Amino acid sequence: MNMNDLKNSKAPVSTVTINKNEFDSRTENIYEAISIASKRAVQINADIKKELLEKLEEFATYSDSLEEVFENKEQIEVSKFYEKLPKAHALAVEEWLTDKIYYRNTAKDV
Repeated sequence: MNMNDLKNSKAPVSTVTINKNEFDSRTENIYEAISIASKRAVQINADIKKELLEKLEEFATYSDSLEEVFENKEQIEVSKFYEKLPKAHALAVEEWLTDKIYYRNTAKDV
């Protein structure tokens, strides 16, 4: 998931109600569907965190004194962008509902 994917995501930024029957239709098991979406949310969150840290590292200034605080406008803008994004769980739910998550149940494959 890159910045363009995040910008173009149709995932809601606030809480929305989802039809349970629509959410678990692919697995016919609500717990399995939630488990799949939550595992994807963890992956998305890790990707976003990694990308954010890489972007912030570009603006890092190192000094010998802890008292010196540098205010970097570009760094603040990057942080604000990431704060306004939909949360990882909302992105995962959107991916799940639009069939963008591949999954398989290894217990059923036997």
